[in-house]
Amino acid sequence: MAVDGNWDIVMTTPMGERKATLTLKNSGGTLTGTQGADGNSGEIFDGTANGDDVAWKISITNPMPLTLAFTGKVSGDSMSGEMGIGPMGSFPFTGTRA
Repeated sequence: MAVDGNWDIVMTTPMGERKATLTLKNSGGTLTGTQGADGNSGEIFDGTANGDDVAWKISITNPMPLTLAFTGKVSGDSMSGEMGIGPMGSFPFTGTRA
């Protein structure tokens, strides 16, 4: 399933739901793009796309410096999976094509 395009994602975190925007491009299994939330945006890295499976990481500074690691599946215009926050564990996220 094509993952390319703009997505609105909702992450369930220990501090409640957090919303973000995501722009993705798949080139031969390498996923690139940007993710933004709360007025901050950054380049994703270590992105992969294999069939319906996607994964990427983003470094954030707000509310604290962290690297978020996403793994999920794309199904049509929706996406769902887990967001790993290092020692704090993993939390679910969902996304819809914008």
